[in-house]
This record gives sequence, structure tokens and C-alpha cells, in this order.
Amino acid sequence: MLKRNLYLTNIPIDEALANFRARLGDAPISTEVVETRRALGKMTAQAVFARNSSPMYDCAAMDGIAVESRKTHGAGGTSPMTLQSVEDYVAVDTGDPVKPPFDAVIMAEDVVENPDGTVTIRQSVAPWKNVRPVGEDIVQGDMILPSRHKIRPVDIGVMISGGISKVVVEKPVSVAIIPTGSELVEVDAPMRDGSIIESNSYMLEALTTENGAIPARMPIVPDAYDTIKSKLLEAVENHDIVLVCSGTSAGREDYAIHALKDIGEVVAHGVAQKPGKPVILAVVKGKPVIGVPGYPVAAYLTFENFVKPLLTERIYENVVKVTLTRNLVSSFKSRDYVRVKVGLIGEKLVATPLARGGGAAMTLVRADGFCIIDQSVEGLDAGFEADVILSRKLKDIEGQVVSVGSYDALLDIAADLMRIEHENAGLAVVLASGVAGLMALKNGEAHIAPIHLEDEDVIKKMFEGKEMALIKGVKRARGIMVKKGNPLNIQSTSDLTKSGTRFFEREAVSSLAVAAAVAGENMDAGMGTMTAANALGLDFIPVSTEEFDFATFREFLGLENVKAFVDTLKSPKLRERLAELGGYDFVECGEVILIEC
Repeated sequence: MLKRNLYLTNIPIDEALANFRARLGDAPISTEVVETRRALGKMTAQAVFARNSSPMYDCAAMDGIAVESRKTHGAGGTSPMTLQSVEDYVAVDTGDPVKPPFDAVIMAEDVVENPDGTVTIRQSVAPWKNVRPVGEDIVQGDMILPSRHKIRPVDIGVMISGGISKVVVEKPVSVAIIPTGSELVEVDAPMRDGSIIESNSYMLEALTTENGAIPARMPIVPDAYDTIKSKLLEAVENHDIVLVCSGTSAGREDYAIHALKDIGEVVAHGVAQKPGKPVILAVVKGKPVIGVPGYPVAAYLTFENFVKPLLTERIYENVVKVTLTRNLVSSFKSRDYVRVKVGLIGEKLVATPLARGGGAAMTLVRADGFCIIDQSVEGLDAGFEADVILSRKLKDIEGQVVSVGSYDALLDIAADLMRIEHENAGLAVVLASGVAGLMALKNGEAHIAPIHLEDEDVIKKMFEGKEMALIKGVKRARGIMVKKGNPLNIQSTSDLTKSGTRFFEREAVSSLAVAAAVAGENMDAGMGTMTAANALGLDFIPVSTEEFDFATFREFLGLENVKAFVDTLKSPKLRERLAELGGYDFVECGEVILIEC
């Protein structure tokens, strides 16, 4: 039996990547020939030279008549000239050849056609007037594109014009992805006790495709040393890069590190990356093999930091300065990657941190980017201007309404509809308590604060002297969520104190989180909304009705993105979807109430 491998290093990311590249050397570049029209996004493997000129002959640049320029001398407004025969001119359209003895074109609007078949011109023309000479755009033998050029749509048009029907490009890198773990099953496989659906490899597969490489996901490999070793050798033989997923840490069945030591050289095991310290960087038969930690965020960061540079040779782009809304604590041990939501409030980009756990996969979906805290920095204070690497287009972020506060499914529906119905508008949702949302609004960190307060007193006290508004949302039914059939016969809140009743009392970010707990085996009941109960197939005992509204500054009502949000709340489509969920009264949804503080 193999022992735990507890000797993980903590090498800085840049140093680890530099060492890794140095061991790999210059990998040979494979090439392939593709049709030019299908070459978009590919990298030229060699310079591309024109096979023919464009245009391929002297041609008319205008509709009109081709003439000998010397024969038009003397023509003018007061001295028109009549051209008698086809020896003097020939009718042409744009693109038609202009052949000797003709060397110029007179535009049709400057020509008068006479009943007898002759034409009259009222101006002379210089040689090659309104004629596109051969090779005006491209001359045969010209270099159209250099080597190592990423082919764009305009490049395809130019190559076609230059007679290039096929082009030699770098063959996309082939990336083998090996998921390992005896506990892992495919998404459609029967679940058993202890089963975990394998998903990281599919994320890595998509990231590989997004970066122009060809992924080759292999079947799940159980935790067996000989099998893992065999699959690694097979992958190295047939692919350019190999990613082995999980099994990189110090577990008793983490065999990847041992297999890689036996068949190649381990350059690093453990880097200063959080989450994702137990990265393995190895070289087998001259090819890179990267051990990817099992948590989704760790897997994502490992791809960005160690796989992507091998595919693109590109440093992160689209880095922006943001103002942090909260303190960020870090340590000297690792470079920390904090997922953040970013929004434009006034003239300032602000960033609010999201959950930082390595297993919080949804934060990768919700995040607008990463705030990087270097290994030598202990933390960053709220208000600090920090760098954020964006994972979305800046223009999309600038059009977002930033919402900080309570959660309801209404927010997800509104966010979806805003993207469909309003160009360059969106909704960035940061979950917090209602009071925390109001504080974010007050501090210039949000456009709206979702709240569920019974009256306006809290807003009036917190925003004294300010002109505020309340955008009405919905009234939602709150109550007790219990398992289908209500096996414990819970009828009211007093029944929650019954002996043996397991009531959800932990902190949760949403009613859906509570509902999911009740739907499981370890919880009998929890407080939440009817909507959440319906979504999880639970029974619901109504207790009260609460309002879910949005506080904002009155001046924000004039912003285009906030206008789009209000319009969306009034949308019939939103009301239709709310009705499908159940548990809502949305009669006032989208109405605006002005508040004097």
C-alpha cells in the first residue's frame, strides 16, 4: 500500500511555471492543411503568399464607357465631344475588364447617349481614371499573412482574394483529460451511496475548446496505481498535453504523483495557489502532464495558471482597477484568487467578493473576474484600489445593475429577461442580508438593495436627508417547508418544538438552500418561501406574507440600466414565469414609490 504523500511544496506560481517551461523546452509544432473558409481562429504555421493578384486584370471602377484618354482631350462643358464608333469607346460595368487601347473610364452620369448610337462626353479624362489596375489590392507573390498569425474574418477574405483556397495552420494542441476516482460516476449513471458525479473533466474539456485546443476526455479511471499509470502512458503517447484530474493531494488513494514519479520527472508538487495548492507539474517523454486538484475552483485556476499559458502563450488581458467593497484577508503562503462581482457605480468600478471556498463552483459562473492577492500580501482593505482580471467583457459589466441584499427567484428571472430584452443591460446579484444591502447602497457599492422590511422606517433612518425610492417587487408567501406528505403532521410553528423534529436553524443564503436541506435525509422542516418548497417538491404550511422590494436612490431611476430593470419587473413575461413558480402576488411589481428621508 502506498503511503500518504505529505511532502507538498509551496512554490510561487510564476516560478513553478517558469521551471516547468524550462523542462519542456520547445515542443515541435504539428501542422495541418485546412480550407481557408474554415480557418477562422487558427494560427498560421508559415507565411501566406498570394497565388494571384487582385484584381487579376485592369478593370472598370465605375459603370460607364471605356475610352482612350488621349482621344478625349479638349472635351468640356462648353465644348462637348461626340464619340462616333466602337473604336472610340465600349460600354463597361464595374469590374469589367478594360483592355487596350482603352485606358480610362468615363462614368455613366457624364455620358449622353444619342439616338443614332453615338455618345457625347462633356469632360476629358486622364489616363487610368476610374480604372482599377491589376494588383491594386494584392500582387501575386505578396505576403498576405505572416507566420504565427491568428486568422480573423478579414484575413479569410483577403486570402480568398489572393487565390488561397487552403492554408497551412498549426494543428490544434490535443489535450487528454483523465478523470480519476473510484467514487466518481457519470452524470447519467445510477447513484449509489458515496457516489459523486464527475464534472471537472467537462469544465476542463470546455476550457480546452475555448482556448483553441482539442480535448480528448477519457473514461473515469478508478483509484488503482497500475491502471492510472497505464492510462497516463497511453495518453502521453497519443496527445500533446495530459491533464489528470484529482488524486493529486495526500490521500491514501492519490496515486497520480507516484505514477508520474515512476514514468517521468515531477517538476513541482504543490504551488502557492489558493485554492488548488496540490498541483502536479510533470514531464513524461518530453510532454507536459499536469495533475489537477479536485475542487472545481482549484481545477479552474490550475487550467488558467498552468494549462492556458501552454496553449496560448498569452498573459492575462483585460485587467481593470476596482475599488474593493469589503476587507479581503489572505496569508503569506499563497497567491489568493478571490472571485468578485464587478459593477460601475457612478464613475467608479466596484468589486464585491463572492464565496471563497474551493468547492464553490457556482461562483465561477457568477463571478465577473478574479481579484489577485499576491503571496507577499497579507490582505487588502475595503476601499483599496485593486487589480481585477475580468472574465466578462467590460462593456457587459458596465451595463449591469448591481444588486446587493436579500435573495428571491425573482432576481434570477429578471436577470435572464434583461439579457434577452435589453441590449447591454444585465443584473449582477450579490447575496447579503437586507441591512447589509442597504449599507452597500449607502456606501456607493450597489444600485439597488433588495429588502423585505415591513415599513420604510429603516430606510428613512439610514438615509436621512437623502431622496430615496422603493421599487416594488412581490409579496411572497413564507411558511414551514416539510417533506412531501408531511409525515410529522406539522401544522404550525408551535409544532416545530416537538421532540425529535429536526428544524433547519443554520445560516443559509436563500430559501432554496433551506428547502434542499429539508428535502434531504437530515432535516424535517425549515422556514422559507412557497416558491422554494414547490421547486423542491416539498409541502408548505403558510405562516405569513412578506414584501420583497428594492431600495434605491431617486437619482438612479434615471439610469438606463435601472430603467431596464424596472421595465423588466413590469414585463408580462416575468409575471408569467412568477405565476408558474407559485407563491407570489405581483400586482404592484415595478411600481415606484418616492420616499422623503
